[in-house]
Amino acid sequence: MSRTAPPRGRAFPAVALVLAVLLVWAAVSGLDRSLRAARADGAPGSFTASHVDCVQHPGHESCTCYGVFEPDGGGPVHEQVYLYGRDRQTCEIGQVTAAVDIGSANRVYGPEGSNEWILTLGLAGVGLGLGAWAVLAWRAAGRPRKVD
Repeated sequence: MSRTAPPRGRAFPAVALVLAVLLVWAAVSGLDRSLRAARADGAPGSFTASHVDCVQHPGHESCTCYGVFEPDGGGPVHEQVYLYGRDRQTCEIGQVTAAVDIGSANRVYGPEGSNEWILTLGLAGVGLGLGAWAVLAWRAAGRPRKVD
């Protein structure tokens, strides 16, 4: 004779579904910027490096190359922006390099673009996977379980 146990709780799948929606929303809201950055689609100009700010971690150093961006076609000069993807070896103080402003408040990109789209795609994938799991778990939680 088999018995049935009470249904499982739905609280965890509900929280997971909310988290999944937030992850997908974050990915979708940054998708346009990530695609523009990947293609270096924006206002071309020049970036002049003014200083490098580095943080050292055990076995790793992370540096940010700050400077001034001047658009080629005129317009406002952006002070204190950083050039994406540069480090201590590729950021020489006073060096002028080609850059593209895609509309980010504090960051410009090199003409080669960026790989930020990979993180955006990964975030969307994790959100969709978590959402699918949450929906399946929610549905399973409503059914009685067989106990032998």
